[in-house]
Amino acid sequence: MTVNPGVEYQLAEEGFQNASTAEEKLKALQKMWSTVPKHKSSEGLQRQIKQKLSKYKNLLRKEKSFKRGSSSLSIKKEGSATISILGAPNSGKSTLLKKLTNSNVLIADYPFSTVKPEVGILNYKGILLQIIEIPAITENFEETEKGPMYLAIIRMSDVLVVMNQDLKLIKKELKNNDIHVKSLIVDKDEELEKVRDKIWNSLGLIKVYTKQPGKKFEYPPLSLKKGDTVRELAERVHKDFVKNFKFARIWGKSAKFEGQRIGIDHKLRDEDIVEFHTS
Repeated sequence: MTVNPGVEYQLAEEGFQNASTAEEKLKALQKMWSTVPKHKSSEGLQRQIKQKLSKYKNLLRKEKSFKRGSSSLSIKKEGSATISILGAPNSGKSTLLKKLTNSNVLIADYPFSTVKPEVGILNYKGILLQIIEIPAITENFEETEKGPMYLAIIRMSDVLVVMNQDLKLIKKELKNNDIHVKSLIVDKDEELEKVRDKIWNSLGLIKVYTKQPGKKFEYPPLSLKKGDTVRELAERVHKDFVKNFKFARIWGKSAKFEGQRIGIDHKLRDEDIVEFHTS
């Protein structure tokens, strides 16, 4: 007899894979448990779900305990995206953070010099990106004193920059903690501009400029998701722009010709310039 978990279970499992917090993962696991077929052939699957339920209940308790007891590990999301730098001891995490953001971080030649998450802001062509250096990843990371809180930060990240040292250990710890965030492998000696571009290209974002009629485009640009249209841009610029929209003109990669007149559903591309005309 096969398990045949059914559509509801499969949707719950997909929700578990995509969840970005321990709380969301726990809710998805509870749904998986309630929808998994309860028969002999599914006993192995049931056992796996029960083990993960226990793990995430414990993880959530630890997270809540840290949040009550310490504000130093609470990090507010800033900028258009959050990127976490992961690595083993002395892998070059702090050096990369300093190069990317000019942050005043301790760089030492002894292991575990980073004792708490360090935060900086990367200005990528006018778009601000939050960069967080996570203290060194070790074996059984979730069982370390502050591991659950560091894992919570990793889960809420949009992209992980993983230093090219002890990759096997880091991949194992991410897998053991059901973390499926997009990852970039970076060498500590890699050219800085190349790293900056790799981070930006992995985010699925575009930079779009706006301008007023008869004037130059405005800086800094706004960040949008790939596939967004003039409508999403209008909503970002002003709450009344959609309601009062007449047409827009566009310059850039998505234009058939410079200054093309377009409608609100025109799909934008990176570095487009949009001029709004409203009633």
